[in-house]
Amino acid sequence: MAIQDKIKILILDDEKQFTDELSGFFEGTEYMSFEANTAAEGYKILINNEIDLLILDVRLPGVNGLDILKEVKIKYPGMEVIIISAHGDMDTVIKAMRFGAFDYLRKPFRYIDIQIAIERTQKYLLLQRRLKQMEEKNSLISKNLEEKIDRQFIGVSPQILEVFEQAITAAKYPESNVLITGESGTGKENIARIIHYSSIRKDNIFCAVNSSAITDTLLESEFFGHKKGSFTGAITDKMGFFELCNQGTLFFDEIADMPYNLQAKILRATEEKVITRVGDTNLIHTDFRIISATNHDIDKRVEKKKFRLDLLHRLNTLHIHIPALRERPEDIKPLLNHFVNVYATKFNRPKLRVSEEVFDALPKYDFPGNVRELRNMTERAIILCKGNLLGINDFPVKPQKISASIEHHDSVNLKDHEIKMIRKALEDCKYNQTSAAVLLGITRDALSRKLKKFNIIVNKGE
Repeated sequence: MAIQDKIKILILDDEKQFTDELSGFFEGTEYMSFEANTAAEGYKILINNEIDLLILDVRLPGVNGLDILKEVKIKYPGMEVIIISAHGDMDTVIKAMRFGAFDYLRKPFRYIDIQIAIERTQKYLLLQRRLKQMEEKNSLISKNLEEKIDRQFIGVSPQILEVFEQAITAAKYPESNVLITGESGTGKENIARIIHYSSIRKDNIFCAVNSSAITDTLLESEFFGHKKGSFTGAITDKMGFFELCNQGTLFFDEIADMPYNLQAKILRATEEKVITRVGDTNLIHTDFRIISATNHDIDKRVEKKKFRLDLLHRLNTLHIHIPALRERPEDIKPLLNHFVNVYATKFNRPKLRVSEEVFDALPKYDFPGNVRELRNMTERAIILCKGNLLGINDFPVKPQKISASIEHHDSVNLKDHEIKMIRKALEDCKYNQTSAAVLLGITRDALSRKLKKFNIIVNKGE
């Protein structure tokens, strides 16, 4: 990212160790930080630089930070201010907000807390920039979204175009929860982001949570927040995911792996849109949308009593299934061309071309890692390629080769065999599709897709 496109942050605090550590945290990110330990140093930086965000300590040598806040909001009305303090009380918080501060954090705080506060502030800064100059594209979120849309929906297959259409439809109903299924690497989080950023919730937080990665001891605290002193280590009040996502979207990745003891509480919060922080009794109303994703057969998890059926019903208002890349091989060529362009630009290899043998060979490969595997495969190929022509040797795949004599032999034709199995299951179950799906060992949705794919008409008189 060019320097002129970065969000410029001034950290004004009398503790040099603190400003050094926070500045180090911003290094190498989309932010450019400046440090000042006195009011005089801070004013000098403000005069010589167009600062977007001021992180301001309430207590500074010889001056009250709130007085600085009032002054800078008059001189620099477009600049946002986050107040920080190790000694603040509620009166200080109220005054800071009244004087124009965007947020207030109490020391000590975690880096993630300041990151979230900045991201919320950043949205206002970027909206102001767009009003001044509509052609500017300084938003990291917007750029990230554009890349993700390109990666997932560069293609020509009817399957992927249908997924895109379903995502846009889901975006029009921001109160409805969405369940996204598909194999690992198909781009489930990408779809979730597209739904969020295409909806009226787009200006609020999109929070992605890996449902299986949070330890049992932190589950409730992470999702519902906690009150200071509620347990050892709770040194400050903390907002949980549900509260952070007010007016936004909470994305549960790997939802099928969510610990069972948390599912009942998630269900209640989802239904009532009311949560209580750990150690507190106050009810907090929050309006969020949940988008979930899984690469597991969640119906089997329900059958094994590892996932609550009532929670599944609540999360599965709208269902989007992303087909595996091997099911839409016509998308491989346009995706490959896109990834080559992306990484050729990134690695300054503008003359790179792809040989026809690569385009012929890759559709015969299964791609167990799906689009993610193709992207990584392309990046590796470009890094290791010695010339300007990407050949099949740069893509170490082993395409499946099927003998022509076998491919057309009726007794082992895979498609015919699958159709016969589906028809037999339907007949045995008296054309009850739910029962037939159980008999086949697949989900009801998977059976519906196969009926459509093979044009099998279900009626008792066939």
